[in-house]
Amino acid sequence: MPRSAAAPSSCSPSSVNSPAISRVAIGLEYDGSCFLGWQTQPGGGAVQDVLERALAAIAGEPVAVTAAGRTDRGVHARAQVAHFDTQAARPDSAWVRGVNGFLPDSVAVLWARPVDAEFHARYSAIARTYRYRLINRPVRPALAARHAGWYYAPLDVAAMRGAARALVGEHDFSAFRAAECQAKTPVRSVHSIDIEQRADEIDFVIRANAFLHHMVRNIVGSLVHVGAGRQSAGWIAEVLASRDRNKAAPTFPPEGLYLERIEYDAKWQLPK
Repeated sequence: MPRSAAAPSSCSPSSVNSPAISRVAIGLEYDGSCFLGWQTQPGGGAVQDVLERALAAIAGEPVAVTAAGRTDRGVHARAQVAHFDTQAARPDSAWVRGVNGFLPDSVAVLWARPVDAEFHARYSAIARTYRYRLINRPVRPALAARHAGWYYAPLDVAAMRGAARALVGEHDFSAFRAAECQAKTPVRSVHSIDIEQRADEIDFVIRANAFLHHMVRNIVGSLVHVGAGRQSAGWIAEVLASRDRNKAAPTFPPEGLYLERIEYDAKWQLPK
């Protein structure tokens, strides 16, 4: 008599459950003067390179990280947000203190949270804020040389504030966009531009839905032209309307730029 079909073995590939993949969001800060930017480089030296190695050491497997914003060489972050997928089950503390144990002093994970698989550090963000620190005095800074920009001549803050109002709202920011920018559209919505002055420091705080490559540094450079009296306050509106990068001022150095904040919908329950 023919034998009946045997029941599938409990060890057969079809019945072995693969480890569940979970998504984790992390917040971090870093000193951009120590790195070649966020995005991984062939020879290493980027924030992403050291972070992925440290995460892999805790996860016990390769880890690929996606950030909310790919900062340039020399640009700092006070509140970068990133996410990664992993099969490793670890407590939140392991993704913070454990990972920090494998990171250089110039970068640190601040918090970690498990998130839904639909969360995306970049595409789920609803607003971003950058701050540009500018030392405004005749003598160049030493202590802040790698952490602030510098302009030697006095700047008219009131004139810069007046000029900045033309940039608030939804506009085509082609005039403030780097030639190598890969964004599909130059249209961005700038929610606010605040210019804060404290003694010999002037901070430019710009909040928008998203930014183009070098957009903040190009805006700051043009506003400084106005503050120094090289151009009138109305010139900024003319540059914006021209959509011509050659009409704006040169790009300001990266040392003073900080990724200050990334905002998400409350449903993701991330730290503010």
